[in-house]
Amino acid sequence: MIHHPSAVPNPAEEAIAARIAAAMPTLTPIHQRMGEYVLANLFRAATMRIDELASVVGASVASANRFARALGFDGYPQFREALVRGFEATLAPVERLRSAQETLAAGDDLIDASLEQAANNLHATRTTIDRAAAEAAVEAIIAARRVFVIGFGASAFLASLMEHGLLPYHDNVHSLALSGGPSHAARHLVRSGAGDLVIGIAFPRYVEDTIELARLASERGARVLALTDGPRSPLVRFAELSLFVRTDRRLASNADSAVLAVIEALCDAVAYRAQRSVKAAAEFSEFVLPWLFDPQSAAAGAAPEPARAASKVARAKPGKDKRGDGAKAGNDTQAKGVKARDTEAKAIAAARTPRTPRTPRSKR
Repeated sequence: MIHHPSAVPNPAEEAIAARIAAAMPTLTPIHQRMGEYVLANLFRAATMRIDELASVVGASVASANRFARALGFDGYPQFREALVRGFEATLAPVERLRSAQETLAAGDDLIDASLEQAANNLHATRTTIDRAAAEAAVEAIIAARRVFVIGFGASAFLASLMEHGLLPYHDNVHSLALSGGPSHAARHLVRSGAGDLVIGIAFPRYVEDTIELARLASERGARVLALTDGPRSPLVRFAELSLFVRTDRRLASNADSAVLAVIEALCDAVAYRAQRSVKAAAEFSEFVLPWLFDPQSAAAGAAPEPARAASKVARAKPGKDKRGDGAKAGNDTQAKGVKARDTEAKAIAAARTPRTPRTPRSKR
């Protein structure tokens, strides 16, 4: 599934382009060069400070200010504000980072501030989440014939973590996020339908593929559960169930910690309510045991390798040697050779050892 940028500009872009086009005949050559650059690079120009735009076209800061006034703005800040208006969601992280670099002091505790933001997101999510919708989401996961989890960008990793959390308790759960891209996901979802559940994860800046795949699944009769930021999310219109998560972050688009907490809460609830979940968890733990490292065993001097080897032998078919008859015969030959060398070495050692003379026996 390949999406191309829309050929229709948004109103803010149209307004800026119209102003520049209308003013072009009356602009000075240097201002015309600025106008041409802005028209060709609207998004990039929206991210530039006045000195950066001036530098890229070989003009002065004063010329950049006069260019903005020639377009009818009070100055460059107002001109750039109008540019940014067309890309608010996309540029929000850029603007927050720029503001932080300009205002934060060197001694500010950024780590503490980030952790505090994560705690605030978690608290807000916990107090506002729709409990009835959360209960319905758990029941939908348990009842689903198949569960597909979709999400792209940063949400792809959250989708994989959700698959990881649900796997021990659901026989048919698949993350379609990291293997093969949107076209691979579409090949799975085109066969989805009644009885299936699609869990879509999308936050600003929303990835269009997630929205389109949710629409595709919904049209084929699958239920859609949305994990997103609020009722204005484009994912909500195709979802039967929606859970809203606070994801504020100071210097980036979203914080994933609260989303992961909600995912873990759903997985825990499924584990608690699903039939045979205890048996399934025990079977899963036993199966992965050979690949786990036990610090207590290591501290006691026990090597973990025999447990893995024993597990592999137990899984092998009885009466079969994985190495084959040839390897077994080779090992027998090797053992005989070692025994022969040991016998020879003992004989040589005995020959080199001086013998004690025998004491003549007295005659009686």
